[in-house]
Amino acid sequence: MKKILLVILGSICLGLAILGVFLPVLPTTPFLLLSAALYARSSQKLYDWLLNHKIFGEYIRSFREDKSIPLNIKILSISTMWLVMLYSIFFVVNEKWYLQVMLAGIALGVSIYILSFPTKIKVKP
Repeated sequence: MKKILLVILGSICLGLAILGVFLPVLPTTPFLLLSAALYARSSQKLYDWLLNHKIFGEYIRSFREDKSIPLNIKILSISTMWLVMLYSIFFVVNEKWYLQVMLAGIALGVSIYILSFPTKIKVKP
């Protein structure tokens, strides 16, 4: 029963991580790492699948090995988040200054959090 619950929670976290790729307020990294941890404790098959996934696998392995984020992922995540946040600030909540400040604060906080991790730069052999 415990393993089934962990698989369900891992799958929910993976779904939230995927949504976080498209929604700038929803963080991708914590949900992705939590999903991997839950799968590791419940299903070796799902854990292996996630680690070998063509998009998420390298990201999880890099973070697990040396607590770093690849440069291209940092650039992509921060630029996408800021594009969507700026659009939201100027075109969606343009009449409500307190929401604009809140969105800018969230974007700044998430940017600082992402930048606080070491950058993994791929070295060609």
